[in-house]
Amino acid sequence: MIIGALRQTGRLFALAAEVSRAVFRRPFQFREFVEQFWFVASVTILPAALVSIPFGAVIALQVGSLTQQLGAQSFTGGASVLAVVQQASPLIVALLIAGAAGSAICADLGSRTIREELDAMEVMGVSPVQRLVVPRVLATMAVAVLLNGLVSVVGTLGGYFFNVILQGGTPGAYLSSFSALAQPADLYVSELKALVFGFIAGIVAAHRGLNPRGGPKGVGDAVNQSVVITFLLLFFVNMVMTAVYLQIVPPKGG
Repeated sequence: MIIGALRQTGRLFALAAEVSRAVFRRPFQFREFVEQFWFVASVTILPAALVSIPFGAVIALQVGSLTQQLGAQSFTGGASVLAVVQQASPLIVALLIAGAAGSAICADLGSRTIREELDAMEVMGVSPVQRLVVPRVLATMAVAVLLNGLVSVVGTLGGYFFNVILQGGTPGAYLSSFSALAQPADLYVSELKALVFGFIAGIVAAHRGLNPRGGPKGVGDAVNQSVVITFLLLFFVNMVMTAVYLQIVPPKGG
């Protein structure tokens, strides 16, 4: 079992390296990229916007309650926005990309694999990775970056509404605390996280889709496995990136 897990991990990293090399090869499948970009965006934009509202509200309410106990209500806005932008937004995007788009990508590639379409492509001298995997991975990365901005804005507005309306906070204090705690690097690391998470979601979905077992039932199992594996990797990578960022970039005013 351990040997099998190590073998699958090696294949996953090998696919990631092959995709990274194939990105720069010609011809680039631009039409496939546009189609996949539109598909991923269409299945994730609305759920991301709807999920980000309660996330922003919960963070704002929790942080607002805590700052009231500590007598630091003036920092509620900055603390809420930092939590949304740095942590909540990339994770929301990653989970939706993995759950909605990643599962669809895995199912599509898995069905092509069991129908031996990919073997036929290799016989004709066409690389399935360059033709099918690269556009899908790039599409998930591009949508993740753009969607991260949307979730950050919607989550911040939701937190502002719930803090000012429900908790009686002042709009001026909420907005002024942005400049006291936030800095451009917070947004940069958020977008970098979204880019990396999109890459991971696309690679894992493609890897499981290219290696299903046991016919149609194996495709369904591969979809479930891709979502679970992606979630585990995302939380681990998020922890590592957050720890590195906090060590490299000093806090505002620190």
